[in-house]
Amino acid sequence: MILKLLPISLLQCALLTGGQVLMKYGLLKAGDFSFSWGYFGRLFINWQFIGCGIFFAAGSILWMYIIKNFPFSMAYPMVSMSYVMGMFAAMIFFHEQISFERWLGVFLILSGCVLIAK
Repeated sequence: MILKLLPISLLQCALLTGGQVLMKYGLLKAGDFSFSWGYFGRLFINWQFIGCGIFFAAGSILWMYIIKNFPFSMAYPMVSMSYVMGMFAAMIFFHEQISFERWLGVFLILSGCVLIAK
């Protein structure tokens, strides 16, 4: 069962991570945050923010498939792999420095996924 769940979960996590990256780019492009029509107008015509919504929608549809066809107790923890992908995205797209403690956290997350998958 895990051999079927793992690739689908990885794709779903990649969609979530991609959506978050696009959201950050879109928010950076929209300027300083404010609860104003102008701000949200700039945001909703921004292609990165629109792409974020598309990625999240696709990820949600895939998530519906996953929880319909796999045990929830196995499927839900697999979402945590998006945190790992997010760490790599932070390095690649935003040039963030990742501390040893964060890498240790990534290792623990992946270890937990392996234990749950067994």
